[in-house]
Amino acid sequence: PVIEDEQTPWKMIKLLKIISLFLVAVIVFGLALCSKASFLVLITLANEGTKTLTAEHKPVALLCIGCSLISSSVLLFLKSIWKACYKTSKVIFFLQCSILTIVAMPHLDIVTNVTILNGVAVLSSLLQMIAQCTAKERNRFLLPSITAFLLILLGYVLFLVLYIMKNPSDIKMAVWVGLAVGGSFLVSFNWWENYFRLISENSSSVFLKDLCKDVRKCQNLLHILSSLLRIVVTACVLGATFLWIVAITVGVQLISSALCHWFAVAACKMHALRRCFIMPLYLASLAVMALYCDVVVDGRNQSLNGSVFPELSSSSDVGISVYLPSGSAVTWWIGLVLATLHLWYLNVFRIQRTQDLFIRRLYEGAFIEQSLLLNTPVMLYLCATMWHETYDEMMNIIISIFRLDRYRPKTEPTFNDFTFEAHIYFDDAFEDAGGSQERHLNEYAKNLVQVFREVYGRQHHVPEQKIIRTPYGGRLVITMPHGNLINVHFKDKDLIRHKKRWSQVMYLYYLLGWKLMSKYYARWQKGEGEIELGAEVQKEKHNTYILALDGDTDFQPAAVLLLIDRLRMYPRVGAACGRIHPTGSGPAVWFQKFEYSISHWLQKTAEHVIGCVLCSPGCFSLFRAEALMDDNVMRRYSTKSTEASHFIQYDQGEDRWLCTLLLKQGWRVEYNAASDAYTNAPEDFKELYNQRRRWGPSTLANVVDLLGATATVSKKNLSISKPFMFYQLFNLVSAILAPATICLMVAGSLAFIFEIHSGGALVIAVIPPIIYLILCFKLKSDTQISVAAVLSVIYAFLMLVVTMSIIGAMVKDNTILTPSSIFILTMAGIYVITAIMHPAEFPLVFYGLLYILCIPSAYLLLTIYSMVNMNNVSWGTRETKPAAGAATPAVTTTQTKTQKGKLVLIDPSAKGDQHAPCLCVYLQEEKQFWMDLQEKYLKPLPVDKEKQKQITSDLKELRNKINFAFFILNALWLVATFTLQVFEAAFTIKFPKVGLDLIKNGDVTVDPIGFMFIFGFATSVIIQFLAMFSHRVYTLIHYVAFMDTEAKHLLLLYLMHDVRRNE
Repeated sequence: PVIEDEQTPWKMIKLLKIISLFLVAVIVFGLALCSKASFLVLITLANEGTKTLTAEHKPVALLCIGCSLISSSVLLFLKSIWKACYKTSKVIFFLQCSILTIVAMPHLDIVTNVTILNGVAVLSSLLQMIAQCTAKERNRFLLPSITAFLLILLGYVLFLVLYIMKNPSDIKMAVWVGLAVGGSFLVSFNWWENYFRLISENSSSVFLKDLCKDVRKCQNLLHILSSLLRIVVTACVLGATFLWIVAITVGVQLISSALCHWFAVAACKMHALRRCFIMPLYLASLAVMALYCDVVVDGRNQSLNGSVFPELSSSSDVGISVYLPSGSAVTWWIGLVLATLHLWYLNVFRIQRTQDLFIRRLYEGAFIEQSLLLNTPVMLYLCATMWHETYDEMMNIIISIFRLDRYRPKTEPTFNDFTFEAHIYFDDAFEDAGGSQERHLNEYAKNLVQVFREVYGRQHHVPEQKIIRTPYGGRLVITMPHGNLINVHFKDKDLIRHKKRWSQVMYLYYLLGWKLMSKYYARWQKGEGEIELGAEVQKEKHNTYILALDGDTDFQPAAVLLLIDRLRMYPRVGAACGRIHPTGSGPAVWFQKFEYSISHWLQKTAEHVIGCVLCSPGCFSLFRAEALMDDNVMRRYSTKSTEASHFIQYDQGEDRWLCTLLLKQGWRVEYNAASDAYTNAPEDFKELYNQRRRWGPSTLANVVDLLGATATVSKKNLSISKPFMFYQLFNLVSAILAPATICLMVAGSLAFIFEIHSGGALVIAVIPPIIYLILCFKLKSDTQISVAAVLSVIYAFLMLVVTMSIIGAMVKDNTILTPSSIFILTMAGIYVITAIMHPAEFPLVFYGLLYILCIPSAYLLLTIYSMVNMNNVSWGTRETKPAAGAATPAVTTTQTKTQKGKLVLIDPSAKGDQHAPCLCVYLQEEKQFWMDLQEKYLKPLPVDKEKQKQITSDLKELRNKINFAFFILNALWLVATFTLQVFEAAFTIKFPKVGLDLIKNGDVTVDPIGFMFIFGFATSVIIQFLAMFSHRVYTLIHYVAFMDTEAKHLLLLYLMHDVRRNE
């Protein structure tokens, strides 16, 4: 089998990375330049000697300067209010910032104004010196910090000498100079938080440490108060007559400052700190000075009319008044560079949080580049569940695990960001053997052993494979070529409870309860401090992750690292899932390819952006141990189903229920579109229907559960708001009314084709679904599916006619400007643009044609089938025997001597066996744990026929109640629409029918209910579309950052692999 990554287009991705970084660097530089240049023009316009504006219009320029200063405060105020309501000593600076820019700077020359802004780094350099002196280790940036502080002070000295020597008797100018110096000194207090954290951490003062913690806790409240104070103080200092004039200059300044801040943050997250952040911002100040290189200090009696820059110069006296500003400009700029020299060597994680990149959330529009410049290993458990996977499906996941072994080797590790173990939990792996009282591995389990031999044996000699007897069955321990372990837990259903959820409960308690916690419990029993142990436990829980996998998942190591990034950077993220790609062939798989793409492109991205992902699929999801071990998560997940509703919510969609528990406890669930995984999809119509028969009711049950707890969840979960829950309510109502909506769509096409009344067409359209609904209550499951298959073919032809009828209606009416036409074209445009935004997946658009034909089957027939068969709680898929001819190696009997490449059965209780002392000591220690776990949670359920009959009866009763409510709602929707269509003259909304020549040629009538539904659905899709755009931008940032850091690791890894192979 091929283990190398042959799917990722690395050349295309590298080109995309280079283009993205270049564009971000140019944008940051250009926006910083626009921000600074436009702000200086505003200051020049506000000067009392500039004739561009008359005296009565000078306040307009001051007003624009004030707007520049408070715009970021307004944004921060709104953001902090949102965060504070959503969930959870800066007056001196504001005063002096306003005095510096509004009062003092308009009286100085433009060159001085360009350069004095670099002098605001004076306090930052001083605090940096203190922070580095208090650091425990030797710091190489101490000398640059001292030099920067001295150079900035020298710049102020040259600045004072310039204006004192120029006209010592000018008291008024001396006041402006004093205000400028004092204001710039106090402005530098703006970034005290950056170094306060470092000083408090390195200091032995308890007061400083407690003060730093308090500031972090009340950050939102501080930002609200400080933003309000800043706005009020700036308005008071402004003190001007407000005129309703919109200046282009202030618009450029405001927009460029905000965008420059956003792109600068993006550059840091993309791991392009030097290329796209530091260099563009350094060069921005130099570029502004170059723009004003012909400007000389002095009077302001010139006009800005005509060529702006030449006319700003005013004096022929270019002696000391040129060279001293130049000297102060150079010293201030060099001081800023030295004060921020440490940024060149700053270690930035991929997609680092903005609050960790910049201590202050607030950018400074007046000092955009200055404000931006001044401002643990993981344990990973791979847990896969298997049952009746085919040989090829098993091959997929084993190859993926071996890839990860080569990517992060345990022997001679190149990187230490994470270590991992793989665990496979094999359900129902034993069978009775003829002529023997012992149970042996069945054909599926033997196939897995053969897969290991095939994958391992291509380039390496197969090591000894040890199957160890355990209280739950047996365990196969394999050491991969690079030292990492695979543990295969073969479950015997006679000894331990089977099915997927109980396999998950098994590995949750084993890995998190036993392996993670037992060592701390042993240390506590020996007398170690409880507080210290508690801190260690919390840290390990936070940095331990479980990657949930299905038995056929195919993934690359990069996909795992991208998920790890989300959990590592965001502490409240409890789970993250990737982009799932269905694999296989045939029409059923083609339909699922487009269905999965739409679900991920629009629905999951919308949930991620405006709230939380509601379902992290169990085939490829990363969970945080701390979240799983939270109250009412792992323990509640281990609850045995005792009521009819439990069987639907708990057992039919276990991954969705686990996410529901996480969301209720306040954890966030995210989606990473760059993390790709592949899993086999049902290729048979029957298997697809049985799969969705499980998924549909469980989804309905979990969403209703969340909606019922809206008040509690929105308070406890920082990412879930009531508007988001309303969005989910609308989606739920849309899903419930999907059968009626399909009937209305079919009725509309029948009315158009046969030119019959819409009410009569609706009656004809509902007859086949009603007949199928009745048959589903009477026939067996397999027969229901056969009938659905026949009806699906008929509906597919009808949908083709519907599609053509829609196009025909547009041609017949000679217009696309009708509500239905606009809606259809808008939806088509959104899907096409969305596909373009996913270029690697664009070919999936062509499966959309099949998807359209299958809409009645998927949203009408399948809905009816899944609702009527809700009481059937069997799994429904993979209930087949191994394919004929599959490799099934025989299991050797218990041996006392190891044999290379052979399968060895070991009984840890056997006396005299040379393997028992060295291999199975830890199993003896685990024995009591497994016995306790089996007794409490995993003991096989006894066969109680009376109880089974009761549960069957309860399930049917629950099915009947839910179906009654479900189909009554659809019937009411249809009856209401039918009534409006019968009385269309009285109850219709008229829209003008406008032809392609934009001339009205009649009216189009739409019933109110249909219009409101179309409007709501269109609004939902537009929200998803906008969320998709936002998500794609941040996905690009994350992936470029990943490529910039991980590509070097990959190159080194493959070089080392080639060297070893050649040796």
